[in-house]
Amino acid sequence: MKTILRLLTLLCLLAGPLAFGQTDSLRYSVRGTVVDASGGRPLGYVSVTLPGTNYATVTNQDGVFVIKSDTQPRFVSFSLMGYKSQTVPADPDQMMRVRLNRGQFTLDPAQVVSGDPLTILRDAIYRITANCPDEAELFDCFYRETVQKRQRFIYISEAVTKMYKTPFRVNFGRDRAAVEKSRLLTSPRKSDTLSVKVVGGPVQAVDLDIVKTRDFFLDEEYLEMFDLEMMDPVMLDDRRQFVIQLTPIVQQDFALHHGTIYIDQETMAFSRIEMTLDMSDPEKASRAMLVSKPMDIRFRPKEMSLLLNYKREDGKSRLSYARTVFRFNCDARKRLFNTEFTVIAEMVVTNRYPTADVAPIDRKEAFRSNEILADKTQTYFDPDFWKDYNIIEPTESLENAIGRLKREESN
Repeated sequence: MKTILRLLTLLCLLAGPLAFGQTDSLRYSVRGTVVDASGGRPLGYVSVTLPGTNYATVTNQDGVFVIKSDTQPRFVSFSLMGYKSQTVPADPDQMMRVRLNRGQFTLDPAQVVSGDPLTILRDAIYRITANCPDEAELFDCFYRETVQKRQRFIYISEAVTKMYKTPFRVNFGRDRAAVEKSRLLTSPRKSDTLSVKVVGGPVQAVDLDIVKTRDFFLDEEYLEMFDLEMMDPVMLDDRRQFVIQLTPIVQQDFALHHGTIYIDQETMAFSRIEMTLDMSDPEKASRAMLVSKPMDIRFRPKEMSLLLNYKREDGKSRLSYARTVFRFNCDARKRLFNTEFTVIAEMVVTNRYPTADVAPIDRKEAFRSNEILADKTQTYFDPDFWKDYNIIEPTESLENAIGRLKREESN
């Protein structure tokens, strides 16, 4: 059977032979749900960490989290843009329910919240080497990618990776990632198979760390193509953030992006970057998204967006979470109706290794552009597959999809 949607969205995970053994067993875990304190609404993509350790994860769309450790957790910390950060005692014996309050702050009249956004952005770019790690680092990451045909999941892949990053003063070309463990489920229905190859996707671990690569909005030549506007400041991790919105003002022979950048007002470190591809010219957007497709398939782009979160720890800012969304319609030319596909991929950094344990990933074990994760994975049937790793908990809808695809595969 053909691989469903032969995507180039797995670049940070497509490694050769496994480079590392399993991690030490994470015997202790804390589970819970994070909700808005005023209305009880589940909060997705909340950063969850264990103070005093390097373990981390994020809540899923239902606000649910599980975080594991090799020692008994005493406290759990939570942070989300627009909300007050909170640290609460860990309760490993029951499902925790954590309520976050919206962050409110009064601006000091002397606090500068306006000014030239281009000057602020250039200052933040200039300070990247000071705000980011000045030594090589090694991380564990958890990655998940799903493909939906209309509202139905037809492809689910997950992987734990090792990510090696050089100091920010060093060319990022030596940064590498390798697969530790992975699995997938695909729909066995022939009608769900579509040989379309799209670009992008989460090379989150390496290539999409825009602060490291200085691509897109952080490239001086690229900046000249945008109007920059200061927006109202927001709070993130209880720290005031400059918010700069970027809007394309020129026409190019390629599609540009709309963007919003969040910069810590005190340290001038990048905290969050949001990008959305301009879809006003479908032909340009298609060239930005599509690598190849069969001649009889029509491709209609709908969305291509990227979210990057950076977290400050030990005085340094690091990529902590990335999410990409691709939406497009495809249909055979002989068919009357087309079908919408949605590809959502997310990556969270779950552990940072001590300096003494940092070693480069061997070139032979790192990503190869001609490999596909789907060719190297196991099935979902082992219930303890992720017991030694921190992951992003599946949402309720994803759990249902996994169950359905398992039943389809076994029939």
